Amino acid sequence: MAAGMLAACSQSNSQSNNSANQGQAGSGNAAAVSSASAPVMKFENGSHDFGKITQGDIVHYDFKFTNTGKTPLIISNATASCGCTTPEYPHEPIKPGSNGVIKVTFNSAGKNGVQDKQITVTANTNPADNIVHLIGEVTLPKK
Repeated sequence: MAAGMLAACSQSNSQSNNSANQGQAGSGNAAAVSSASAPVMKFENGSHDFGKITQGDIVHYDFKFTNTGKTPLIISNATASCGCTTPEYPHEPIKPGSNGVIKVTFNSAGKNGVQDKQITVTANTNPADNIVHLIGEVTLPKK
């Protein structure tokens, strides 16, 4: 996909609740765990292609992951590259060997053409940012 073909938003979207301000222990201290024992966020799929949808449709997808590291995984934030995409993430620690889900909703209102929405999940992993993509094509409604 050519970068010129990708539609972009002028908005930025972030989970509206700031987990760092909700008293979660360790969520603001991502660098405290050594690389050898750091949690590892392993996604089943790093991207999801929703195919072709009609402008105005809303798409939901669950990015499932496993903590394959040795210590609890603490997600401090999840943001999307566009205000049309909203990620939701678990606020409780994910134990080693346990699973979790990043729920993503894409609203195609006002969109047209190929879409590639990047979702950045910030956690106490090394590196701290874990990126997944929601891609597909939005077509204009038939008249």
